[in-house]
This record gives sequence, structure tokens and C-alpha cells, in this order.
Amino acid sequence: MSQLHVVCPHCHTTNRVQSTDLAKAPDCGSCHRALFDGHPQNLNATDFERHITRGDLPVLVDFWAPWCGPCRMMAPAFEQAAAQLEPRVQLVKVNTDEAQGLGARLNIRSIPTLALFAGGKEVARQAGAMGAADIVRWTQAQLARITTPA
Repeated sequence: MSQLHVVCPHCHTTNRVQSTDLAKAPDCGSCHRALFDGHPQNLNATDFERHITRGDLPVLVDFWAPWCGPCRMMAPAFEQAAAQLEPRVQLVKVNTDEAQGLGARLNIRSIPTLALFAGGKEVARQAGAMGAADIVRWTQAQLARITTPA
């Protein structure tokens, strides 16, 4: 049994959760809201950094903008993928219009772009809109690739 750090998607406090308790709907010790509610959370640049650097779970990020048609088209699929991938993966959204510096620093050139972070680093990226099944399949394949010894 191992202890994981999970950043609350609501108040952004880092919580310690036993790995065996992830599927038991753990609550945040600070705000008492669910750590996993099956919905991606919108993050600003500061909260993004906190989730990427302080949490032990992989984080799948949807970089999007409100004016982007394909982004709006993919939003329901990303929502459906969150319900399937949590609690093994946290899903979040970053509005690149509101976090332009972050988008520039991460070299986000087109949207929507999905980026998977693990251990504080980006491990995979996929540009373009995808359906829920494709998002889940792609994420699981990337996680398998990074956790399988070479």
C-alpha cells in the first residue's frame, strides 16, 4: 500500500491518499469536496503548476479556447473521458486565452491539444479533436508506454 499526493481540483490543496482508497471516493481534507467527481476542472496557470508538480497522479490537460469550434466540439468527449479515466488520471482544462504565457512556454501551437503529464513532466501530446473513446484509448496507451520497462 502506498500513499499518493492528490491535488484537490476545487481548492488546490495537496492531500495524502492511500492508493487503495482512490476508488473509494476520497474527499479533500481542506474543503471536504470530492477529489474525483468525474468532471474536468478549469485551471489557471498557477493552479496548473500546482497540479503538475505536487500531485502524484498523471494529469491529462485539454488546452483549449472558447472561440475554437473543434475545442467546443471535443468538450463533451473530454467530460465523458474524465468519468472513465478518474481516479487513475486527473483531467483538467486550461484556457489558452487566459493562460497565454503558459501556452507559449509549453509551445502549444494548435488547439485543442491534449498533453499528458506524469512526474511533473510532459510525457505525451496529441493535437486535434478526439472522441471520448479515442481520448481514453490514447491516454491508456501513453500510460502503458511510460510505465512499462524498456
